[in-house]
Amino acid sequence: MTVKKSMKDPLNVIIAGVGGQGNIVISSLIGAALVKKGYFVVVGETYGASQRGGAVVSHVRISKETQYGPLIPDGCADIILGMEPAETLRALGQFGNPNVLTIVNPRPIYPLSVLSGEGEYPDISNLVETIKELSDKTWVINATEEAQKLGNPMFANVLLIGALIALGMLPLDKKSLEPVLEERFPKAFEANMGAFKRGAELAGQIR
Repeated sequence: MTVKKSMKDPLNVIIAGVGGQGNIVISSLIGAALVKKGYFVVVGETYGASQRGGAVVSHVRISKETQYGPLIPDGCADIILGMEPAETLRALGQFGNPNVLTIVNPRPIYPLSVLSGEGEYPDISNLVETIKELSDKTWVINATEEAQKLGNPMFANVLLIGALIALGMLPLDKKSLEPVLEERFPKAFEANMGAFKRGAELAGQIR
């Protein structure tokens, strides 16, 4: 199912994950592509207790008319792109609303408390079902798993951009991203384009 509606202004996008997953890569790539197309784009980040392994939330605000403040108000996200399921649910709790559209990568990253045996990670299927309940529409994209098949789990971020754009959530297309990916990853451009295309394919398979 592709999202077919005119772009809200501003369009508020939250990218939720943990440090080291590449949230900031996603926000910088889509931001650069949108600026090239003439949009006003403001990107802001908030961090949890630790940069690597702690929660990271990227705010992307997109407008044709003006420049907005960098942080999205609570309850005002239009799109939530979740790189980790527990952080996706956390972002929905703060920024979600009945109309929010959500993409979630269901691969968990366990915090130290869980790895040490002091805490317990929620059941993944329950997490995903709750995410669906709190969203208008939800797409589950196994980005980490598919990126590993492509040779590097870090391709998950570009793969998720491919899904985001293929679903019609942003005023971008493949041609918009090609120059940005080539500039950012000159030695790995083809590999990243492959990840982008795979994300688009996965989005197209979801009904």
